[in-house]
Amino acid sequence: MTQRGRATRPTGPSGRPRRSDGPRGTDRGGAPRGDLAARRTRLREVIEPVVTAAGYDLEDLSVSRAGRRHVVRVVVDADGGINLDAVADVSRAVSAALDAAEEAGGDIVAGEYQLEVSSPGVDRPLTLPRHWRRNVGRLVKVTLRGEAGDRQLTGRVTAADDERVELESDAGTATHPYAELGPGRVQVEFTRLDDEDLGDDTDIDDDEDLEDEER
Repeated sequence: MTQRGRATRPTGPSGRPRRSDGPRGTDRGGAPRGDLAARRTRLREVIEPVVTAAGYDLEDLSVSRAGRRHVVRVVVDADGGINLDAVADVSRAVSAALDAAEEAGGDIVAGEYQLEVSSPGVDRPLTLPRHWRRNVGRLVKVTLRGEAGDRQLTGRVTAADDERVELESDAGTATHPYAELGPGRVQVEFTRLDDEDLGDDTDIDDDEDLEDEER
């Protein structure tokens, strides 16, 4: 059974917070701390190869400010889903890669930060062929784009490949190229909760991590 979870890792080697050695307002490389887009690019260069090597897809990567620290959020997924143990394994691998990158070339994220690794929830928009493929059998709502204008369609995904998706609706079964579709949204079906797990928000926080954060 696939579950959604989040693994939170310590903020630095051996759980020690990272701090910038540069002048106020810059990191050690002299870049403005407010340049989150540049940080996200550097983070992706380090994180994506680690996630790919583990056999998963990097679905999303974001970095934001939370008080005096940054929060780095990583979302990973795979065909068949990703369980909580795998999320924790990826979190440890990503944390180790970030430590190594910082030791080799300076701060990737200036100052203290918290790393969160999770699997996607059902609210994640379906925008890529692999998203549709991984949701075969589920009910989705999507915008169909056409010359006569856009219209909303709710249907069940019965098949999907790299070029098109097959949707079964009240009007019958039809195939649509991805170019005709806006982002899809999975619809929660309460009558199907016994048949499939649509995800929970269980956190995976190591006891050591909690102690580090409390200190």
